[in-house]
Amino acid sequence: MTREANFVTVQSRGVIAIPTAIRRQLGLDRPGAQLEVIERDGEIVLRPHVPVPSDQAWFWEKRWQRMEREADEAIDSGKVAAFENVDDFLDELDS
Repeated sequence: MTREANFVTVQSRGVIAIPTAIRRQLGLDRPGAQLEVIERDGEIVLRPHVPVPSDQAWFWEKRWQRMEREADEAIDSGKVAAFENVDDFLDELDS
């Protein structure tokens, strides 16, 4: 993890601007992103909290959600098959 010193100015109402590169890297540029503010031994620690972790964001994209709905509809309408084991599945593929 590379650490780089960044200085920000604290505005009169306590507002600070987090550098753009850091916001993007941590997903804080997404709607609903929040920071947990912790005071620890005279230091202020900011811990990012995003509505959806970046490694799971793909699941919530419109395209993927559309495919999830299509899969749910196929399951609900019985357009899928379940197999007891791999051999039964492979036999079905061969037929």
